[in-house]
Amino acid sequence: MPFTLILPYVNLFWTGVLSVVIGLILSSAFAAIVVFAQELVPGKVGMISGLFFGFAFGVAGVGAAVLGKVADLTSINVVYHICSFLPIIGILAYFLPNIETRPPAKAEDWVVAETD
Repeated sequence: MPFTLILPYVNLFWTGVLSVVIGLILSSAFAAIVVFAQELVPGKVGMISGLFFGFAFGVAGVGAAVLGKVADLTSINVVYHICSFLPIIGILAYFLPNIETRPPAKAEDWVVAETD
């Protein structure tokens, strides 16, 4: 989060460097989030992965369109400032369920259906 908060106030060189660092941090967390969701719904690994990737790309597309419209109406500086505060939404992760208290999934839970 501190990298995104200083992003609007740095020059072009540091904007590139910070963008790479921010991108690496965000992409490194995505795999862990998908695995967490797959553990919440055992036996539905493909469905959960598809939902997460579809949701991520869908939200990114809508977000790009909305931020583009905001940039057209105001300026790119306003968009930079808005985007610098978006990672604060990650604080909502505090409210995710604790899977450590759940009993481990049984092997028979992973079998979805048998075919003849």
